[in-house]
Parts: sequence; structure tokens; C-alpha cells
Amino acid sequence: MTEAEPTDQPGHAPPPIRCVALTKRFGPHAVLDGIDLVCHPGETNVIIGGSGAGKTTLLRLLIGLEKPTSGRVEIDGEDIGPLSEFELNRVRRKFGMVFQYAALLDSLSILDNVAFPLREHTKKSEKEIRELVLDKLEKLGLGARVLDLFPAELSGGMRKRVGLARALMLDPKIIVYDEPTSGLDPLTTRTVDEMIEQARDLFGVTNVVISHDMASTFRIAHRVHVLVKGKIVASGPPMEVVKSERQDVREFIEASGVDLSQFA
Repeated sequence: MTEAEPTDQPGHAPPPIRCVALTKRFGPHAVLDGIDLVCHPGETNVIIGGSGAGKTTLLRLLIGLEKPTSGRVEIDGEDIGPLSEFELNRVRRKFGMVFQYAALLDSLSILDNVAFPLREHTKKSEKEIRELVLDKLEKLGLGARVLDLFPAELSGGMRKRVGLARALMLDPKIIVYDEPTSGLDPLTTRTVDEMIEQARDLFGVTNVVISHDMASTFRIAHRVHVLVKGKIVASGPPMEVVKSERQDVREFIEASGVDLSQFA
């Protein structure tokens, strides 16, 4: 079961992300082999796979840090493969990145961490920047109380929210989460899952989540894309993927040890 490539029709915007026959080779080794992937607007897409499946390479291709060997990556209908680095920077403004361990700068306050993209890419005044930072933090359940704190003074879940606030500062259309629940306890993992869906609802973004966490996937995904040995072998709503007849998909799900009956 794989997802068919939609046909763009007049009056219909192209999907935020589409990969067509996307292949990436390093020497003779195909890390990704003929990937077809569509991420629809306003949905949470989880790309799930084990170590070595090609998730990190796919992420780098989506944001233009790698060039495809063949095939293409389209962002809002634009093939980004031929773009120059200058043109890619324009495309990257459509993305916000939330990294595995939040990737906050320990020596900067929360205010300065979240304000970083605005200071780098805009000419807004410090007063405007502070107001925008506070607005994002408040919408994500934090507020003025954390502005002068440092990352080490926050819990893991709070650091994730700060990382998301920073990712949202340039009003991206797409938020990419790189292994957002890795290393977190079950309670914090559930909190992060709720944060991901809350942000999608509040800000109207399309989520792309790179993960190996099956329980988290089935809590948040509108569509699951199972990546095995460089190929997407199943795509669709979570409960459809569960019913896949492919042995490699069933084995991956069963190996996770997750009781899928709780998501039915």
C-alpha cells in the first residue's frame, strides 16, 4: 500500500511537500530508492522507520541540504533540486525545525533563544521581538516567567516547547520534528505529542515528524509513511497501515511492542 501521486488541477494548490521517484545514492549505495511521498496541508505526517532506514537523508533532502541523485522534491509545487543556495534559503523560510534535543543555546536566555531567528532574518525592533516571543510562548503554554531563564532551568517538555516557539518565529508553513520523543519518559512523550497537535491547530501548519516511536505515531499521525531500507513500503492513515499485508511492515509494527488496540 503506497500513496498515489495526486494530480494538480486548476484552482487547487499543490501539496506543501511532494517527492516523486526520489533517489539518493552515496557511491553505489542507494540510501533512498524511488520515494513517492505526499504531505497534505494541515496534516501531521509521520515518517517512521528503524535505524538506517534513510530517515535522516530524507529529512536533509526535504529542506535542501542534500541534492537528489534522481527524482525530485517539490515544495509548494516548486522543484527545489535545481535551485541555487540563495534560492534554497527562500524555500527554507517555509520550514521550521524542532530538533531531537531542542538544540537550544545553553548560554542564552529563553528570550534570546526564541528571538534568534527574528534577529537573524528581520529588522524588527527589540520591543517588537520581545512581544512576538512572548506571544508565541504564551500560546504554547509558557509565558513571561520563562523569558529570563536558561535552558538548563527547564524540564525536557518545556525545552521542547521553547524549541517549537523558536521554530515558529518566522511563521513557517511546515514544521519538521526530528525524533521529538527520543529519550523522553512516557509522560513527557505524551505531553510532546499533545504539543505537536496543539501547534498544528493553533498555527495551521503542516507537520512532518521523523520518528521511530510507534506509540507516539499512532497518537498524532493523520498519515504514516513507513520507510524500510530506503523505500516507503506503506503510506496512509494509521489503522490502514496496520492492516498492510507486507511482512516487513507487520514485523516493524510488532517489534515495537505497542498494543495497537488502544488506538482502534
